[in-house]
Amino acid sequence: MPYEPPPEIAGLSLAQLAEAVASRKLPPVEQWSPAATGDSHMAIRADGSWTHEGSPISRPAMVRSFASLLVRDGDGHWLVTPVQKLSIDVEDAAFVATDLVERDGALAFRLNTDEIVIAGPDHPLIARGDAETPALYLGVRRGCEARLNRSTYEQLARLAIDRGDGWWVSSEGSTFSLVPE
Repeated sequence: MPYEPPPEIAGLSLAQLAEAVASRKLPPVEQWSPAATGDSHMAIRADGSWTHEGSPISRPAMVRSFASLLVRDGDGHWLVTPVQKLSIDVEDAAFVATDLVERDGALAFRLNTDEIVIAGPDHPLIARGDAETPALYLGVRRGCEARLNRSTYEQLARLAIDRGDGWWVSSEGSTFSLVPE
């Protein structure tokens, strides 16, 4: 059965997808250098769900707000505000790519936070794992990544197979292998 993208992104052109990406205003986390550090007592589970002290954070607006403050560096994942930097436990990736649409030579992914990320030089697709248990990730921002869920991985694999180019896909002029090294 052929894949049909959800109505929210199905009819959008690449220009409209890019406009949706550009219109999202994120806090200027890169400009903040808070001296205070601590633990947020929050976690992002491998399925993309968020918890605080073990209890689910069920309000999507709160998750989107916290996600806009996420940074990953060599020491882990952090929620950064102007006054503090709080660690957050991330089991796998900070985001989950839940959908995919191809337009005008670009691959646009929808995340579990309803953000759209267009794969390309600034947002690479990265194959990890091994031949038996491969996993695909998408660079999102500030060192954070999204793991492609099973159906999105399958959509991407179908694109590669349908093109007959082997296990490679291209987006925004960049080519990405779907096979872990």
